[in-house]
Amino acid sequence: MEYSYTILILLLPALAFLVLGLAGPKLSHRTSGIIGTTSMAAVAVLSYITAFNYFTAARTAEGVFATLVPYNITWLPLGNLHFDMGIMLDPISVMMLIVISTVSLMVHIYSFGYMHGERGFQRYYAFLSLFSMSMLGLVVATNIFQMYLFWELVGVSSYLLIGFYYTTKPAIAASKKAFIVTRFADLFFLIGILIFGYTTGSFSFSFVNGGEQLLNGATPFIPADAAKAVAMGGWILPTALVLMFVGGAGKSAMFPLHIWLPDAMEGPTPVSALIHAATMVVAGVFQVARMFPLWIDYAQGAMPIVVWVGVFTAFYAAAVACAQSDIKRVLAFSTISQIAFMIVALGVCTEMVTGHEHHGSLGYMASMFHLFTHAMFKACLFLGAGCIIHAVHSNEMSMMGGLRKYMPITHITFLISCLAIAGIPPFSGFFSKDEILTACMHYSPAVGWIMTGVAAMTAFYMFRLYYGIFWGTENKEAHEHHTPHEAPVSMTFPLIFLSLVTIGAGFIPFGHFVSADGKAYDIHLDWSVATVSIIVAVCAIALATFIYIKDRQPLADRLQKTFPRLHQAAYKRFYMDEVWQFVTHKIIFRCISKPIAWFDRHVIDGTFNFMAWGANEAGESIRGWQSGDVRQYAVWFLTGTVGIALLLICLL
Repeated sequence: MEYSYTILILLLPALAFLVLGLAGPKLSHRTSGIIGTTSMAAVAVLSYITAFNYFTAARTAEGVFATLVPYNITWLPLGNLHFDMGIMLDPISVMMLIVISTVSLMVHIYSFGYMHGERGFQRYYAFLSLFSMSMLGLVVATNIFQMYLFWELVGVSSYLLIGFYYTTKPAIAASKKAFIVTRFADLFFLIGILIFGYTTGSFSFSFVNGGEQLLNGATPFIPADAAKAVAMGGWILPTALVLMFVGGAGKSAMFPLHIWLPDAMEGPTPVSALIHAATMVVAGVFQVARMFPLWIDYAQGAMPIVVWVGVFTAFYAAAVACAQSDIKRVLAFSTISQIAFMIVALGVCTEMVTGHEHHGSLGYMASMFHLFTHAMFKACLFLGAGCIIHAVHSNEMSMMGGLRKYMPITHITFLISCLAIAGIPPFSGFFSKDEILTACMHYSPAVGWIMTGVAAMTAFYMFRLYYGIFWGTENKEAHEHHTPHEAPVSMTFPLIFLSLVTIGAGFIPFGHFVSADGKAYDIHLDWSVATVSIIVAVCAIALATFIYIKDRQPLADRLQKTFPRLHQAAYKRFYMDEVWQFVTHKIIFRCISKPIAWFDRHVIDGTFNFMAWGANEAGESIRGWQSGDVRQYAVWFLTGTVGIALLLICLL
């Protein structure tokens, strides 16, 4: 069967997880790394073969890519509804296979050097394999319920990887925080799924792109007749989609559910590159993109929620990133801001088009394009940060400076990625971000200019980070006991590979492969938008250069002294963690949970305890009736007989 080999994309990392998890302690570090890396290399090869076969195959008669389902089995039938498990191939799922397998393979190779000698090395590679399998299963799901199952597996995997250093309290706290926050959001996702399934009578993704199910198709998305009138023009489907979006917002760290992501940097840096730059955090974006036809057809009135959540998150995260001193936290808030760009791009889509005279579907393509390019250069940035931390043994910029002469490869690759995320041509980030800004401008000039301002902030804080690491004054006290040095080949090779992809990815005719209506979309730069975005990016970089390239930064110090409260608020993430602490401890726990607990203990438990006490007392009272004494039984029998006879005489 064509594409039958795709099942190996899920089975190989699952098998690697089982082998490393069960036999890991008996394996050497080298053997464990080889098993994990080899399985992921095979997955990457299979993903590339799948992409080549899929995108070079003939389109349907309508000119769109077909939606293929090589595998689909009914796992759990529930009357008209049933939970299926399978593999679905369409443009965005195939694109995600490339992203996940590529970044995961680079992280596996990189970890050979970064995690060398770490206790739990085998466990680390087992968790990497579990996470990769979960994320791959999520993107090829044939239905929303299968997506939810793998969605939760991704959450478990991230919990295990963030808490890898389980002997340290910050890692423990960070893993629990990530797990609890995302599970809270996932509750809304589950409720939305249940509403969706009950209303429509299907969990299937068969509606995507209007594609034709060619192989073992799942039950199509056909709303039940009784619910069709309500679902097709009322509030049920919009409500379900908004609830699902809340789940996606938690996974993609949108405000105010973003609080877990910065703390998740307590995990190993390669984990940050895999989970928090390229794969897990884009799950929410992928979910909205997967449900995009429903948003367009039935929930356009709710799309401003998506837009403005993304707009505010992008600005908020960029503002916080400007004040951070921990290089991984700068990248973490940068990730939040860039994911918000993708969310905004999906939200500004106004219609599913059949031609290209409208701009309604531009945001969809731009969002997926930016997802692809961002995964590569942000993974490169995180892995570069790992090389820097590996060299200076600190995350703080104050312990760095002047590292370009010690780490030339890391320096060049980091600079390339900074230029890409800043939106400087010809690097890939320019092309994808410019498409997003163009879509925003056509949707609303206000949204377009806000996002242009956020793009300028992005260029500023990234070059603040770049100059703080590689330029300025070298911290000789920090280097007193060890001289910084370039990372080994196993760590620099992924940097070189990802930076080369970053240079060339912008020239991929992405719209020919992924678009809202499935038809080829030729990307044409809107130079009125592109020129402005380039100018503001260059100005922001020039400002960062003027302030931070020198050994001292008097202007930055003066600004900090002039606006100390603003700087402190940005550094403290505008006290969102404290707000959540107040909401959960003072309001939810004290005002809601404690009264409920009191009611449970005293009313619910009290009622059932009273019933149990009454039954026990009644049993004690009549226990003597079952004494085994025949004479006593005869007395009770005669007494009862006489009593019943007298009662009947009185009644008659």
